Amino acid sequence: MPYVKQMKLKPGMTVGKIADEMRGSGVLGPRRFADAVEILVTIFRDKRYTNIMAIAGPMVPGGLRELVSDLVLDRRVHALTVTGANVTHDLVEALGYRHEIGTVDSDDRKLKKRGIYRIYDIYISQRAIQAVEKFTSKAVSKIKEEKRRNIAPWELLHEIGKQLRDPKSIVRNASLRNVPIFCPGIHDSMLGIDLWTYGQLRPLYVNPMRDFSRIVDLTWGSKKTGLIILGGGMPKHFTLLANTFRGGLDAAVQFTMDRPEPGGLSGAPLDEAVSWGKIKAGGRTATVIGDAATLFPMACIAALEKAT
Repeated sequence: MPYVKQMKLKPGMTVGKIADEMRGSGVLGPRRFADAVEILVTIFRDKRYTNIMAIAGPMVPGGLRELVSDLVLDRRVHALTVTGANVTHDLVEALGYRHEIGTVDSDDRKLKKRGIYRIYDIYISQRAIQAVEKFTSKAVSKIKEEKRRNIAPWELLHEIGKQLRDPKSIVRNASLRNVPIFCPGIHDSMLGIDLWTYGQLRPLYVNPMRDFSRIVDLTWGSKKTGLIILGGGMPKHFTLLANTFRGGLDAAVQFTMDRPEPGGLSGAPLDEAVSWGKIKAGGRTATVIGDAATLFPMACIAALEKAT
């Protein structure tokens, strides 16, 4: 049997070279990280792949906004499946507001009085959320009423994206590149509340079933499909499920802090998806246990280093 190779690191090494050293070790987290990098290299380099990125958790407020936006602009990612919260936070920044560095031991009663919302150690002002509400109302009103009566989340976000001017916005750049943003749980967010409120006064019906039809069409017509999962939840399962109609994904990587023992989807290893036909039996997979906001940027830059 082969032996574990001890990693040898030197000052000035690129992340790609460090990933090579991790691969050499052949075990534990380093091997899984290196496997993820190699799969990313394949799906970024091979033009036959249609790549979808599933994003859950506070990835936009946590600092990954421009990274995701750049992957869209560079056509490394061809569709996104996201939570309504990440869309909300992209709009916050697009409207000129910022996410602030806070503390984990804050007195939330005092924060509430100051008009500040907290996401672990991230602060966001109530004014920013109110600005999103005002913008959303104006943006939706510019969509033709007939279209608003049965609009898919991806269509809605495409129309909203056309009205944004921030060059770093995920929603704007996805609209520019005709990259659909699927958001099946859009109602479960501050943006969703804004849309619901709008719909109480004027015609608006956001139909998530049309998101599923669109993603199935996208994957069905693809030679190969690749999936990058940050976190888990609905974006992960929605994208996995859509690929069952084509016999499963060809490649997938996930970065998650969730554990598999309770049986929940977010912590489920990707191999488990093979039994459901969500990933092909011969598909390449890697599950990296850790903070996606920390590990994915490193894996991504290592892959881009190797893919170019």
